[in-house]
Amino acid sequence: MKARIILLITACFAVAVYVTWPKRAAGSIERAENYEVIIQDFDEKSYKRTLNGAVNLVYDGTNISNYKYDFKMTKSMEILFPDDFMEDVMGCSVLKYDDESIVVLRRDTRIEFKAGSNIVKINGIETEIETAIEILDSGRIFIPIDDLSAVLGFDVSYNYELNCISVINKDNNNYLPARYDMREDKRVTPVRDQGFYGTCWAFASLGALETSLMPYEENIYSVDHMTLNNSYNLDINAGGEHTMSIAYLASWQGPVYEKDDVYGDEETNEDLKAVKHLEEAIIINERDNQTLKSAVFKYGGIETSLYLGMDYYSNYSRYFDDDNHSYYYDGEEKPNHDVVIVGWDDNFSRDNFSITPEHDGAFICKNSWGAGFGEDGYFYVSYDDVNIGNQAIVYTKLADSDNFDNIYQSDLLGWVGQLGFGKDCAYFANCYTAKKDEELAAVSFYATGNDASFSVYFVPDFENVDSLRNRQYIVSGSTKYAGYYTVRFPKKKRLKKDERYAVVVYINTPGDDKPIAIEYNADEKTDKFDISDGEGYISLYGEIWNSAEEKSCNVCLKTFTDDIKEGE
Repeated sequence: MKARIILLITACFAVAVYVTWPKRAAGSIERAENYEVIIQDFDEKSYKRTLNGAVNLVYDGTNISNYKYDFKMTKSMEILFPDDFMEDVMGCSVLKYDDESIVVLRRDTRIEFKAGSNIVKINGIETEIETAIEILDSGRIFIPIDDLSAVLGFDVSYNYELNCISVINKDNNNYLPARYDMREDKRVTPVRDQGFYGTCWAFASLGALETSLMPYEENIYSVDHMTLNNSYNLDINAGGEHTMSIAYLASWQGPVYEKDDVYGDEETNEDLKAVKHLEEAIIINERDNQTLKSAVFKYGGIETSLYLGMDYYSNYSRYFDDDNHSYYYDGEEKPNHDVVIVGWDDNFSRDNFSITPEHDGAFICKNSWGAGFGEDGYFYVSYDDVNIGNQAIVYTKLADSDNFDNIYQSDLLGWVGQLGFGKDCAYFANCYTAKKDEELAAVSFYATGNDASFSVYFVPDFENVDSLRNRQYIVSGSTKYAGYYTVRFPKKKRLKKDERYAVVVYINTPGDDKPIAIEYNADEKTDKFDISDGEGYISLYGEIWNSAEEKSCNVCLKTFTDDIKEGE
């Protein structure tokens, strides 16, 4: 690594000058007798400091909040970047296949790895690198960056004295190709057919969710279970939206496999347990084509809505070109159908549409009307369509069902509304009672807008509302988009059986004067709301607290715990 070399030369020169200056001839430099010991100590300290998670990170001169990023350093001082940092910050697409091969994409660069091998392919040409890629048992991928940073468009260095990794982008973050199709990298599940039911929202939600673990893991999740086993008052024809999907997934009600609860029989198995746990979903509320493309490239399919001027019974619409499988709507109707964006083509001609839009370019969308619709179930929606992508949901982190042992929650309906004090910042808290001796491992909550910053606190031995003033700081971070987020504690907190404890979150969401997401009974779809299952509080400055239940709502703030294993 360039920075390491600079530091080592500086350190060696300083030692050489100090130890050998009286003896050396003009123009000569000699190593000190304890040179190897000094260098070993230098390397060992850097290695240990990076392993303990205390490394700082600066990207293009800006400090990056790394509450969820871990970096690794080998004993030979090679830095390994985690896959989520490569995606979130560096604009890469990191794909894991079931043979443990890894592909990293950035613009027109394709890097192919095999776990444990020092041989990589860069755009099809084999080369050797010093450090092999690492895949942990948890599935996390760590990528050796030293030999690959320049290829990907970056300068990366490590400053020992500041314990800081510096990442400088050299291509103005121009990381997206002109065309990308998830189908070509085996990142989509087969097209399905919703039939005559009002379930496009669930097909779009689960269709997007299924892409989040592909190509490594291909699962088909049950639409029946999502539509019939959520906490909303719905049936299979009622329709729905993304807030219902996120609530169902975040509360561990699902997903379950399609094979265990098949579609269309209007029956369901209420005893099925979630086979995966949602940890993060981002909500993009402002239409920006580059943002949408970036989300598809880095994370997977996007659940979104559009106005479809035709229905399941007929493919005819003046807005749909059957020959080119293209669609463009320029009217004033509101969205009436959900689909999944799985790619784009900047060069898709404007002449391919039945009504000519102003610009070339289209999103590639997966529909839920079977393979007989469009191009084997897919179609091209113009960038100029008035509805596509105005609201976009991306399921960015889906974990195995053993990520945590227990969930504590009072918001099965999820984000129904918002509360606040007329300012863009507020505190909110929930109190729970430990069911056994366990360890508090994480919390989850919603960011109601973009560019939110937060701090998380813990209150042991909760007695009453006054206990919230004695909160212990745990961790801080920030989020770029609105959405649902899980934040792990750097160090788990011990809980005793029957101990009442609280978690507190301070959140600042610029431009939002109601930054606290709440659950409440808003209409007939939310009439299963339960006011008795929570004990929540809200505050402007964290000193004077108000009961959420007295305002007829529950605070959206969950906690996750792990069982204490024998001998711990």
